Amino acid sequence: MREGRFERLRERAVRLDSNPAALRATRWLRLRLPGDSRFGDALSTAGQEGPQLIGRRVSELQPGRASAAHELGLGALQLWQGLSEASGRGRGSEDVTLLFADLVGFSSWALDAGDDACVELLRAVGADADAAIRQAGGVVVKRLGDGLMAAFEETGQAVDSVSDLRGRLAAIEVDGYRPQMRFGIHCGRPRRLGGDYFGVDVNIAARIMAAAGPDELLVSQHGCDGLDAERFMLGKPKRLKAAGTPADLHVVAVTSRT
Repeated sequence: MREGRFERLRERAVRLDSNPAALRATRWLRLRLPGDSRFGDALSTAGQEGPQLIGRRVSELQPGRASAAHELGLGALQLWQGLSEASGRGRGSEDVTLLFADLVGFSSWALDAGDDACVELLRAVGADADAAIRQAGGVVVKRLGDGLMAAFEETGQAVDSVSDLRGRLAAIEVDGYRPQMRFGIHCGRPRRLGGDYFGVDVNIAARIMAAAGPDELLVSQHGCDGLDAERFMLGKPKRLKAAGTPADLHVVAVTSRT
């Protein structure tokens, strides 16, 4: 008898949870909460911060039907995410400095070096890159094979991290390979979604890095506007002709004076 009563309560709860009015109310609420009102999909839950980690688990619990309780759970995480971010920062309304970096000549070396040597090298480079970026005030957004993308509040911080990382890399040698990286920096207003950034400015930063030579740092001219001339040496601006970049994009080779 108790089982029958429990089953009736469960069925009633399911009906209430899927009630169109309840669903409209939860969706209306999510549109008015801070944060991403579509939080819960694969893009918005990418990352390792609390809201993203829990959001992925909540999304996996989707019962296969429209659910007001599920929407409320995601709404709470949406609110958490929105409040944990600095007001407006990283959501397309404030400047963010993006750094792209990758190893030069890694792929050809890796063919002969083998997997064990590759893993050893990537671990050593990754640890040094993490330390240099963190100490300069930045954060590693994601790893890209033998490269990475990082974000900073100021361009000077990104340049400082590159100078630090260059010095750290000089102490690494694996199977005859001494790692060198190429670097690209651009300041823009990318769209932050989950733990990642998207948009034209991200593409520009990646293209700038691709144009750099071994151990070279190229910075978009816009990004150079915030650099202290007493701390950094700036080369002559040159136009960057690359697919997916503005026609008037100019880049500058930058080195630290210290």
